[in-house]
Amino acid sequence: MRWSSYLVLGLVQLCASKALLKRWDDFSEKHSWADIPRGWAYRAPAPADHLFELRIGLKQNGIDTLIENLMEISDPNHARYAQHLTKEEAEAFVAPHPDSVEAVNSWLDFHGINPEDATHRSGGGDWVTLRVSVAQAEKMLGTKYNIYRHATSGQDVVRAMSYSLPSALHSHIDVVAPTTYFGTLRSMRTTSFLQPPQEAVIEEPSLVPVSKAAVPASCARTITPACLRALYNTSTYVPTQQSVNKLGVAGYLQEFANNADLQTFFKQFRTDAVGATFTTVQVNGGGNNQNDPGVEANLDIQYTTGISFPTPNTYYSTGGSPPFTPDSQTPTNTNEPYLDFLTFLLAQKSIPQVLTTSYGDDEQTVPLDYATSVCNMFAQLGSLGTTVFFSSGDFGVGGGDCLTNDGTKKLLFQPAFPASCPFVTAVGGTTKVNPEVAVGFSGGGFSRYFATPSYQSTAVSTFVTGLGTKFAGLYNKTGRAYPDISAQGQGFQVIIGGSVNSVAGTSASSPTAAGVFALLNDFRLSKGKTSLGFINPLIYSTASKGFTDITSGSNPGCGTTGFTAGKGWDPVTGLGTPNFIALQGLV
Repeated sequence: MRWSSYLVLGLVQLCASKALLKRWDDFSEKHSWADIPRGWAYRAPAPADHLFELRIGLKQNGIDTLIENLMEISDPNHARYAQHLTKEEAEAFVAPHPDSVEAVNSWLDFHGINPEDATHRSGGGDWVTLRVSVAQAEKMLGTKYNIYRHATSGQDVVRAMSYSLPSALHSHIDVVAPTTYFGTLRSMRTTSFLQPPQEAVIEEPSLVPVSKAAVPASCARTITPACLRALYNTSTYVPTQQSVNKLGVAGYLQEFANNADLQTFFKQFRTDAVGATFTTVQVNGGGNNQNDPGVEANLDIQYTTGISFPTPNTYYSTGGSPPFTPDSQTPTNTNEPYLDFLTFLLAQKSIPQVLTTSYGDDEQTVPLDYATSVCNMFAQLGSLGTTVFFSSGDFGVGGGDCLTNDGTKKLLFQPAFPASCPFVTAVGGTTKVNPEVAVGFSGGGFSRYFATPSYQSTAVSTFVTGLGTKFAGLYNKTGRAYPDISAQGQGFQVIIGGSVNSVAGTSASSPTAAGVFALLNDFRLSKGKTSLGFINPLIYSTASKGFTDITSGSNPGCGTTGFTAGKGWDPVTGLGTPNFIALQGLV
């Protein structure tokens, strides 16, 4: 009798273990590539004992509600307008459901990983970081990790061509990284480039902004803070909210903003700001080498401070080193640029009310699960009252051969990410003055990942209807359309290593827009109001008249003439360039 009891108990335990095994061995693919991403080459299998940090993004139980809240507090016609969420409220929305936590913990336990050993957990508990070996990760994700080398930077990374999750976890996990996203700190694409030397600019008294300043003719060739302050009507505004108003610049690629160059820049182009500086915050091993000034970093910080002075500016230097070294047993960083920075920023008690970033990738090179998770983090930032600007890219409707990477090699316009995320404000480029026109490299188009958000549906529908059958099939007419606005993007005078250089790109446009909107936040704060936060619903509605419409120019790419700027919104210059005085009366 006792023997039969033991037998039954043993059978029950055996059946339970088999059921558990089946639960975690029943894999279903999460994402895969048809070919190795362009610019990367296979080197060797990843060593089984190589340790790295694996990030698990649990499904955010209230993300839809957070986005609903974001849209309400961003709608100028809503009773809750500009009533931003607290950090704790936002984290409650993105927290995973207890069932998701239980399922993921059970999965980790099955693989011999104690969930309590996590090296990091986000405030909402939606991101968990664990130290694992390649062998463990391969077993957990039903995949094979290899070492791949980036041809341009020479950087080696550990990545997979595909990954899977147990079917039971698909409803509990949004994304796991690093897996199939090959973008790294060194392979990211900055959206600026040096131009041939321009005629030297010496700031004449006539270039110094005065009330209702006329835009100097020289601004058609070379751009200085005086040009931008006159063009966008900020020259007479004096900020007063330095104790609360902040502007942040996101820096990557081991690019360092140089203090000495900033002082030289101020002495030449904004004398009243001489002596002012910025704060550098080093994120995840980011550097601050003052002997190695970066083109992008200097461009960003010189023009955000040049427009927003004396508003405090912070330069975030995001690292990601050391890169993978085959013989190292030291856990290496994952080099996931957006996740590294956003995880850090969302953990802070105080976040700048304006943030500008001048980097991006072709949307198709970013896995949809990864792009969606990052985009939702931008929504979280917006809900806290931060306006997030991204340059729209420097390749018009697409760079290179514009062929798809899904194995079909179909020629399509190639949208950029994160500009294509509906929760950021994408900034295109203009050039010339009286009038401004679209600059030919201004990135613009339609996402193939994200649908047209309601706030821009009318403006985009008008453009698409007017376009008719032109470019039919080359773009997704129901996708999130960008850019949202634009600003000057060519001939920026930047001090690099003590000398003046001319820089172009929508990398110049985004910090310019950020500077203008930092001043608008200052104005609101001075009136006892909150920051603007996510501005897209505002600028497409009641504040649309606060922009100067750009009606000529185009953004060729993919072997085509690209889209053409015209009356109203267009995917070259968006709603146009900001008019600070007009916007003051609308915000």
